[in-house]
Amino acid sequence: MEVRIRLQRIGRSSKHRYNYRVVAMSRAKGRDSRNLDIIGHYDPAKQPAEIVINHDKLDKWISNGASMSDTVRTIVKKSKKTV
Repeated sequence: MEVRIRLQRIGRSSKHRYNYRVVAMSRAKGRDSRNLDIIGHYDPAKQPAEIVINHDKLDKWISNGASMSDTVRTIVKKSKKTV
């Protein structure tokens, strides 16, 4: 099973104010499928955008062979600049 670290959309759709979870899940699963682990969250509606990443969990998954999506890679880079 190939594991991918990517965004899972949560939140309200009526106001188009989505929040996202940063999750580890099987690459074959859909966006709203069951995840293996929650690594953090991302709220782009706040100014500045709120990014919370558990870097210990992220490093554990990457060392086990998981790959990050391009969007998550960008979010992780931004979170490291603000820490």
